Amino acid sequence: MSRYIIEGGNPLEGRIRVKAAKNSVLPLLAASILTKEKVTLQNCPEISDIRNMLKILAGIGCIITRDDSGNITIDAHDIYCDAIPCVLAKELRSSIFLMGPMLSRMKKARISYPGGCEIGMRPIDIHLSGLRELGISIDEESGYLDCDASGAHSAQILLDLPSVGATENLMMASVFIRGVTVIRNCAKEPEITDLQNFLNAMGARISGAGSSMITVEGVEKLHGVTYTPIPDRIIAGTYMIAAAMCGGNVTLEGVVPEHLSSLIAKMSKTTCKVICKNDKISVRSKGRLKSLERIDTMYYPGFPTDLQTQIMALQTISRGTSVIAENIFETRFKTVPQFIKMGADITVRDRTAVVRGVPGLHGAEVCATDLRGGASLVLAGLAAEGRTELKDIYHIDRGYEDMAPVLSELGANIIRVV
Repeated sequence: MSRYIIEGGNPLEGRIRVKAAKNSVLPLLAASILTKEKVTLQNCPEISDIRNMLKILAGIGCIITRDDSGNITIDAHDIYCDAIPCVLAKELRSSIFLMGPMLSRMKKARISYPGGCEIGMRPIDIHLSGLRELGISIDEESGYLDCDASGAHSAQILLDLPSVGATENLMMASVFIRGVTVIRNCAKEPEITDLQNFLNAMGARISGAGSSMITVEGVEKLHGVTYTPIPDRIIAGTYMIAAAMCGGNVTLEGVVPEHLSSLIAKMSKTTCKVICKNDKISVRSKGRLKSLERIDTMYYPGFPTDLQTQIMALQTISRGTSVIAENIFETRFKTVPQFIKMGADITVRDRTAVVRGVPGLHGAEVCATDLRGGASLVLAGLAAEGRTELKDIYHIDRGYEDMAPVLSELGANIIRVV
């Protein structure tokens, strides 16, 4: 089993060009089956979540090609299957995104309950409730969802929570339904706007993404497109925090600073310097930083839950005490015991963590329990004194392309060993 060996203490210096966002590419890949023409997505990262989605698409009859520049072309002209194999769905929670496109294209879909990181319940009830509002029948039996959209109709849908996945699924499920469908209390994340722009580039009529109400006017068909997804704000944020923890001067290129406004606002309250210019963000850090008094994860544009464990890693070595409230996923604190093994002082009660900054962490043998937690342990190892051995890094491979080589280019002492 692969693991990272990290010798901490090196400052980071250099530039990173950020690739397309995993959380955008996955629904766009799912949406590619809405047309019989070829779709090309540019600048996609080589990560296991995307590989698993491509396996699912190939399994239903899509022809997939990928070049060395990260451009993926999907030809869904001859898809022949409306069922997602259980073994693949269990590997990738984002397989749920295929429900909407399959129902739009084939009027039927059979999918097992999806897998992914174990960071909380993440129920799909909101997806199912919205699909039923569209007149789609769903039979839940033996761990499978059998869906029939032959009687689908437009609707006014009010989501119980602004779920990103449910918003995206309902957008794709209603794209061919005659009339106007309105989705209220929908998610506002940049990935929602990206999906809207992608579908509209294919000929859809969708408006309102980025607000709490999205309107979908049904069309008869979509056409192929070549599209560049938005850059990965969580990858960019992770490396920004790495620079703050280790010291040095790191510039992220090809990013959208607006997408990271909540993190930039927080980091600007420490003693590190964050400079934004066009599509670049530079982080300059020297010495021990001031802690942030309170961090509350919220739906976009609030502080993202996907950066919560990374910002916690920063707080472990900052001067002062920080209170972190996790309001999205109830088990995001699974990495805390690993931080404590490295010398962190953290107390958790329910969904709140109190982090008392220590002068420094020390290397230890630790395990990644999920994608973002694993990335956070890499950051802790980079800033710690001595050697850190991080196991179960397959979690990190789900969302970070070549993390060790990227950090090594910045001056970090990190290697991957089998």
